Amino acid sequence: MHSSSGPAKPPVSPVFPLLIGMLAISFAPILVRASDAPVSVQGLYRMLFTFLMMLPFGGKQLRTLHKINRKDWLLLLAAGFFLALHFLLWMASLTYTSIASSTILLALEPVFVMIGAFFLFKDRPGKLAVIGMLVALIGAISIGSGDIGLSQRAFFGDALSFLGALAVAVNMLIAKQIMRRVSSYLYSFIVFGVTAACFAVYNVVRGIPMTGYPAKEWLVFVLLAIVPTVFGHMIFNWLLKYVKPTTISMTVLAEPVGASLLGMLLFREMITGFQLIGGVFIIAGLILYMRAEKLEADSALHVDPLPAAIAE
Repeated sequence: MHSSSGPAKPPVSPVFPLLIGMLAISFAPILVRASDAPVSVQGLYRMLFTFLMMLPFGGKQLRTLHKINRKDWLLLLAAGFFLALHFLLWMASLTYTSIASSTILLALEPVFVMIGAFFLFKDRPGKLAVIGMLVALIGAISIGSGDIGLSQRAFFGDALSFLGALAVAVNMLIAKQIMRRVSSYLYSFIVFGVTAACFAVYNVVRGIPMTGYPAKEWLVFVLLAIVPTVFGHMIFNWLLKYVKPTTISMTVLAEPVGASLLGMLLFREMITGFQLIGGVFIIAGLILYMRAEKLEADSALHVDPLPAAIAE
């Protein structure tokens, strides 16, 4: 059985914000690769600048911070920690492996989300959705197996991306749980602040300088905050109120396409045969999964909503 509490109806069709988010996050690996600063410094200012940009728009919502209970604060701290871990691992992977491999391996995220959603929310995906995920997983395995043959360095980068996908899946599952009680704005504001704090602590402990970078680096830091974070992650956080976490994860699978094309144009990173095959499988898996979601949504329209309302 599916969870009785289905997603609310969004004010606009989810297709448009999903497309904007996918395009925005495609620029993340390009900007990371363009910077010479340590990835922990990039992550710090990416989150800090986003946090500061959000501050003037808090208004009444910031005055409700005292209403968040202790349990939810702990969940928010955990979400911020896992988001920081995701950025640290994934951004570091770009030092060792290609943009295509690093971003395509994030395709494993929906697998972790699906497993977690099954245990936490009793969200049972249909057979077609599972097939779509398995097809995407085959594509991710193709990328990893191809990089093993290239070098140990490339495979190490793939492993970092794999662990980064696991970390962001945990973050997304926490977000889905807490955003039933906390607005998307407050969630993003607090979690981004916690993530920035985690990076600051990491830099202090490791003795990594956080100042003294040239103007070009500061421009990259600002763009990382505006493009993939505000127009990427914040849009996805908002959509969690209206769609399943696995839907967003599967949609993010389109990121490697844009990122790989940009990598070819800007850094002359040509796509290998393994990457091409893996990318085809990933997109095919995405199409199958989205088809399954549409069929499920259509069937839900014919179900009497009274039992669900009573269950709530």
